[in-house]
Amino acid sequence: MNMSDRKPVMGFTMGDPAGIGPEILAAGWPALTSDKSHQYVVFGDVECLRRAVICTAKNVIVQPIESLLDAFAEPSTEMVMRVLPCGPPQAALAPLGQVSALAGEAAFAYLQAAITAAQNGTIDAIVTAPLNKESIRMAGKQFPGHTEILAERCGVEEFAMMLYIPEGQDVGGDMGTGVVHTTLHQSLRQALDELSSEQILSKCKLAHQFANACLQNQGLTRAPRIAVAALNPHAGENGLFGDEETRIIAPAIAQARQLGIDCHGPFSCDTLMGRAVAGEFDMVVAMYHDQGHIALKLLGMHKAVNVTLGLPIIRTSVAHGTAFEIAGTGQADPTSLFRAIEVAKRLVNQSLKKNPVVSG
Repeated sequence: MNMSDRKPVMGFTMGDPAGIGPEILAAGWPALTSDKSHQYVVFGDVECLRRAVICTAKNVIVQPIESLLDAFAEPSTEMVMRVLPCGPPQAALAPLGQVSALAGEAAFAYLQAAITAAQNGTIDAIVTAPLNKESIRMAGKQFPGHTEILAERCGVEEFAMMLYIPEGQDVGGDMGTGVVHTTLHQSLRQALDELSSEQILSKCKLAHQFANACLQNQGLTRAPRIAVAALNPHAGENGLFGDEETRIIAPAIAQARQLGIDCHGPFSCDTLMGRAVAGEFDMVVAMYHDQGHIALKLLGMHKAVNVTLGLPIIRTSVAHGTAFEIAGTGQADPTSLFRAIEVAKRLVNQSLKKNPVVSG
């Protein structure tokens, strides 16, 4: 098949073989692949996925393929999961529910293969199942998570993790609600030490770009509304509880506004997310990991999608971790995976509207 004639391809990474990644793929496969306008392929381990199919009691056939072209030879079907084997062949030996170098090596390899395929244009988006950061480190990979691996492979310096609850989930306004994180996978002390106006401005620009694309896709002409979170309680109370708001955050907001971004703040976090949920703001720029994650996950743990902003390729992910405590039990909930593929398809469609390279 000529690559230009194929349907858009969603590439899934299996994630950590010791976690629930294989199970959410197996449990969700029939519903995920019922849309015939796309093709689907998994980068992972065949035996791990077959074990997950048994565990989740789904009538899915795991079919290994030798190349990605094999995935496009026949129409996608809900009952057949086409898998491109990659990574260590003994991945199924990684003990369920435990950190291990073997599991980390496997999860890293699945992601690397998917990135290569996305960069080559063989797949149109990557949807990742969760990996375990400790296992990645045990395998000798010095990365704190998916986001940083993707950024390094893509050679980008301005990037961000966004947790996003799309519209229609009873959270936010007509495009839902997103939280972009200024600092990410590091200790709170290190995050506070490294926080800068330049970082905040970069995240404001990325938040604006994403929200603007979403609004345009819905035919809405208004500008995105961006709110920036304060760092200290009560936004510092004019320096009583810290001066980061006036010294670091406010200058970044002023610069963003000079660039034409409808950006406001810094707002105290004890009220900001309530305002965003009510539809006053489309996007919130948080200062550190937990400031954004706790709020979004309380609003909708399984409604949320992890999107990496600033990449030349499309990547979305579930908004939860490996859940080692329930791995192998069949209890894994694929709802966040459903949301991740929905957002990935939307982003692919937006990209194709700008640069149509796929037909059929």
